[in-house]
Amino acid sequence: MNFRAPAGLYFGHIRAEKGIDVADSERFAELTDPFRRELLAHCYRILGSVDDAEDLVQETYLRAWRSFDGFEGRSSLRVWLYKIATRACLTDLERRARRPLPSGIGTPSAPDTAVTGADLPWLQPLPDRLIAEPGAGPEALVTARGSVRLAFVAALQHLPARQRAVLILRDVLGWRAAEVADVLDTSATAVNSALLRARVRIGEVGIREDDTREPSEPQRRATLERYVEAFETQDTNALLRLLRHDVELEMPPVLEWFAGRADVLAFLLRGPLSGRYTWRMLPVSVNGQPATASYTRAVDDSGGVLRAHGVQVLGVTPGGISRITSFHDPRWVVRLGLPETLSGGSDPLAVTACHGGAV
Repeated sequence: MNFRAPAGLYFGHIRAEKGIDVADSERFAELTDPFRRELLAHCYRILGSVDDAEDLVQETYLRAWRSFDGFEGRSSLRVWLYKIATRACLTDLERRARRPLPSGIGTPSAPDTAVTGADLPWLQPLPDRLIAEPGAGPEALVTARGSVRLAFVAALQHLPARQRAVLILRDVLGWRAAEVADVLDTSATAVNSALLRARVRIGEVGIREDDTREPSEPQRRATLERYVEAFETQDTNALLRLLRHDVELEMPPVLEWFAGRADVLAFLLRGPLSGRYTWRMLPVSVNGQPATASYTRAVDDSGGVLRAHGVQVLGVTPGGISRITSFHDPRWVVRLGLPETLSGGSDPLAVTACHGGAV
């Protein structure tokens, strides 16, 4: 897990260098802090990594602070910050490879295979708690969910960096071509051309229409509750009823992935639902989607604690669960604000409520 110093420590150091008083730094923080969460979401869409996005948001605020006295107000403060953040992200991408999911680099596998590709720079999950605006209404939540869904962010990774930025600024944020041109130091004609190419490529990648359809909130919650119960009790019949016939399962850093209800269930029965493990699943929300923080222990270790295993992000559609993306890394459980271990008698709802991780 990355630990970063509070922004105030950095600002304080720069303030001392520039001879700027405390009132100026407090005014800067007052004006810019409201944009921090949405800038994190913006950087995450471009980079596909919450770790890198947090670093680049910090870099954005440092750059903004250094040049704040030269901000002339010809654009809004929000647009100015987005301009700095976008340029910082594009510079960062010059030295980084794209971040795929397993389904983005190979064909489905047989259910008896599982090979780890730990060294690859995988797409990372984004805990909703990092970007959720306090007091946001239902309409704002639905909009935010769609723009950070795993399927969409994974599709963006197939675009060259500048096309990725253009698509996000134009189609997600709704900026005019001239505004995007100013950010990228190019012409509106070039922006429109890049947008067209980006839309064509996204269409070729093939995001399924059903994957972008939002079920009702009661259906989201009910599906998640039924999935948690089926997984914890290892009830394959209940799980069968929840999964769509074309469901896909991927588990970074495992390279193999599985497509189709029969192969997905066959793999689960050979591994996690083989009866050798006890599972506890806590309901959370990740990438604007229903998800679980999973804990496990060997079934013969009846007195042992359950240890964090990873996060499962569900693609829930009106027709059922279309995708399970299981990030096999316990640090993602911690990033959700949840403990590394659970006692056998822990109340899941109490744990998530206590740590602020519930859906």
